[in-house]
Amino acid sequence: MNTTFVDDIRGTIMLIRAADSALVIIDMQERLVPAMQAPARTIRNARTLMACAQEMAVPVVMTEQYPSGLGRTVPDLKPGPDAVVLSKMHFSCMEDTHFAAHFRALGRKQAVLAGMEAHVCVLQTAASLIEEGFEVFVVSDATASRTLESEHACIARLSAAGAGIATTEMVVFEWLGQAGTPAFKKLLPLIK
Repeated sequence: MNTTFVDDIRGTIMLIRAADSALVIIDMQERLVPAMQAPARTIRNARTLMACAQEMAVPVVMTEQYPSGLGRTVPDLKPGPDAVVLSKMHFSCMEDTHFAAHFRALGRKQAVLAGMEAHVCVLQTAASLIEEGFEVFVVSDATASRTLESEHACIARLSAAGAGIATTEMVVFEWLGQAGTPAFKKLLPLIK
């Protein structure tokens, strides 16, 4: 292997660790979901992330953009007992003072983001978190926009800005860290 290449990427690939992470599910609401690309896949993967987060004691924060106009979070993503649901008007969650205060108070250095719309609220939230020095991971198969072009542009832009691009299975297996544990056995059916 080319050692120059290895030296160039060293330090840029970070593991997503349960003890360092918070999961943020952005604006997966009743009036937004039907207009998105692959809404069933996005919901299924967000639900898997939420179940894994609950099992691994990863804090979950869910947001709702202008809920009186866009509705509440879809019923398929019922918040767990420890999840916090915050309404907002800003596209970037970090521009909302309640969200920002809550997120900072969690004391986690990694943000795992999923939700809608990728090129608006997910992108702006990720950018704000990166600006503040957080390690940001966008879960590409649990994030959606109305068009594939917008989804691809979001992923490309955030990747170039230093966000880690991950899939649901990448996050789950990195949070778990090893096979054979009770958590692994409990969560395995969700990712098979």
